[in-house]
Amino acid sequence: MAFIHKLGLNKFFRLFNPIVEPIVNAPAKARLAKCCNTWDLRKAAEKRTHQMCFGYLDSGADDEIAIERSRSQFSEYECHYRVLAGNSPETLDMSTKIFGRDVSLPFFCCPTAGHRMFHNLGEKATAAAAAEKGILFGLSSLATTSVEDIGKVFPKSLPKVFQLYLWKDKGLNRALLQQAREHGYDACALTADFTWFGKRERDIRNGFSVPPSYSLAQIYGAVKRPAWTWDLLCNDVYTYANISKDVPAESMAAFVNSQLCPDFSWQDAEWLANEWGGELALKGVVRQDDAVRALDHGFTSLWVSNHGGRQLETSVPTIDALPGIRQAVGDDVEIILDGGVMRGTDIAKAIALGADAVGCGKAYLYGLAAGGKEGVVKAIDILEDELERAMGLLGAASVQELKERGPELIRRRNTSSWPPPGFAYSVPTRTPQVVDSKFAVRE
Repeated sequence: MAFIHKLGLNKFFRLFNPIVEPIVNAPAKARLAKCCNTWDLRKAAEKRTHQMCFGYLDSGADDEIAIERSRSQFSEYECHYRVLAGNSPETLDMSTKIFGRDVSLPFFCCPTAGHRMFHNLGEKATAAAAAEKGILFGLSSLATTSVEDIGKVFPKSLPKVFQLYLWKDKGLNRALLQQAREHGYDACALTADFTWFGKRERDIRNGFSVPPSYSLAQIYGAVKRPAWTWDLLCNDVYTYANISKDVPAESMAAFVNSQLCPDFSWQDAEWLANEWGGELALKGVVRQDDAVRALDHGFTSLWVSNHGGRQLETSVPTIDALPGIRQAVGDDVEIILDGGVMRGTDIAKAIALGADAVGCGKAYLYGLAAGGKEGVVKAIDILEDELERAMGLLGAASVQELKERGPELIRRRNTSSWPPPGFAYSVPTRTPQVVDSKFAVRE
């Protein structure tokens, strides 16, 4: 299929797009309309997307235990809800601040690589959905849309964060940071847990690559996914837009691998903090000592993340790491959490346990793969609805109240003592009352 793009035949296919696109996408649109949670979006994404690309989106490292535990561990935390709190959808306030900027919701679209492998509009579709919902958008260094293009289309009234891998080539790092500054990115997030490639066995088995190369088996797989395949045929081939200018397409994977920095140290991180000079988050923190050290080296925010379980097998679920990190750094440090978030209740629990904001990755990418911008909006709508319901039933009228009351509202199952150590929990005293034989209450 690569020859189609080399010969420019995608322009020929594009002539027929007004006729063919509605036909091949009709089943996907019907599936999207029936989705009522992010797991439904996952099923819809799998049915529309090539196995090679869906495997990349869906998989984790090694036996994928870390990715499963990151999701399932949220269920280990129980909701001790307050009744008759007087909450209603009209009075509930889910707005908050991230990186000092106002947003309508306390969760956002995490920076993730390669959106155009799922839908031709890629990061532009995701950014448009985030803008429509009034939330933060994150762009990856390995995005298939450039820093500049997103900077031009994403509204200045909303915050955006640029995620950076620290490459061996400091000139490349400087160039990316300069582009992010010039195009109005509010913050930079340095990913610290991608100094080695995680072993993602589904990618190995599926022959995953960027740009894509196709064996006969992969071509057969493309035939079985007509909506995804037509999308690919009508548009330019996807590649890593922010590092592709001076690198031949066929050498892209080798270039990325050669630029990983296994000996990346705290001194390098401090260099980056000085080079950026603005809001800077360290992404990939799961230990309390690393959290404290990050603040000592110029980081202004902490991003509790295990890379979605895609790097180190059996890495700690982020929801378990979060409370200790919050306790270690105090209440005045901004903390973001991602990893395994698939429900609005997951978001509520993370905020209650110490997060200021929550990043979603797979949840919205399933939406993108299932239906482009409309799919991302659907994913955000689902999570918003679930979060609103969770806050209402918990008895928290705002994100701030959810933070403040968090220790009394959310606790881990089978905790031997209540309240848990270190958490304040006031119980109102009760005046003893006596009920007489006629059921009248008397003091």
